[in-house]
Amino acid sequence: MSRTVLITGATGTVSGALMDALSDVDVDVRALVRDEAKAQGIESRGVQVRVADLGTPESLPDAFEGVSDLWLLNANGPRAPENSINAVWAARHAGVQRVVRMSVFGAAHGAPTRSGRLHALADHQLESSGLRWTILRPQYLMQNLLGSVDPIIEQNAFYLNAGEGRIGAIDARDVAEVAAKILTDQPDHHHAKIYSPTGPEAISFAQAAAQLQQATGYDVSYVAVPDDTARQSMLDAGVSHWLAGMLVEYGQAFSTGWSDCTTNHVKELLRRPPRRFADFARDHAAAFTSKR
Repeated sequence: MSRTVLITGATGTVSGALMDALSDVDVDVRALVRDEAKAQGIESRGVQVRVADLGTPESLPDAFEGVSDLWLLNANGPRAPENSINAVWAARHAGVQRVVRMSVFGAAHGAPTRSGRLHALADHQLESSGLRWTILRPQYLMQNLLGSVDPIIEQNAFYLNAGEGRIGAIDARDVAEVAAKILTDQPDHHHAKIYSPTGPEAISFAQAAAQLQQATGYDVSYVAVPDDTARQSMLDAGVSHWLAGMLVEYGQAFSTGWSDCTTNHVKELLRRPPRRFADFARDHAAAFTSKR
């Protein structure tokens, strides 16, 4: 009998790539979405869809019924631990055999970002749940730079408060393929393990800009800005105060060298090296040039 994998965060970058990674595997994939209007695009991929909200526990039992494996990815925010434990509680009641949770790099009670501290709480909740669990704590996603497409196209630059810090950035597709590997291995194989997947090298945002320039053929620069400038720019763009504060904290942490590290976890799990930033830049060059 095929296993049923429930994908939360189904409209996001990593979960979308995970559905792609599982498409050729003998598992039944079910996606959980909050917005019914977004279900059609997922159903067109041959994926079952359930409409529910991790912030509303009573909406979850139907979505979790018959699920054997849960991919748990919930959005950043002050209620993130609550939403995570709602999912874990629903998983316990539904008899889910394994939970693979996407946390964040450096999650700890003393982390320099509010996201890292909240994810540490959610990770601990899962570890104490009595379920089989695995936690992924990936580095900064290369795809985050797709959020800077407009300034790159309009101003040939992107702006962050990360100074000259280097990050072991990872392609979201590699995170998804690591998750797919874990979700399709035997349930006990990765139980009680924490992986921190990264890219093959730590690079600065200036180096990332140079590689985007090479891939697109257009000038691209990284401009380091003060914390207050970064925060106000995000607020002006409609980003919430909470999220803007979190992103500024990440920039501050990056600038100190906090994320200047890599691991071999992708290679160990997938038996191949992770994608380089140059690979990401080449594969997504069209996104950075489409409006020119």
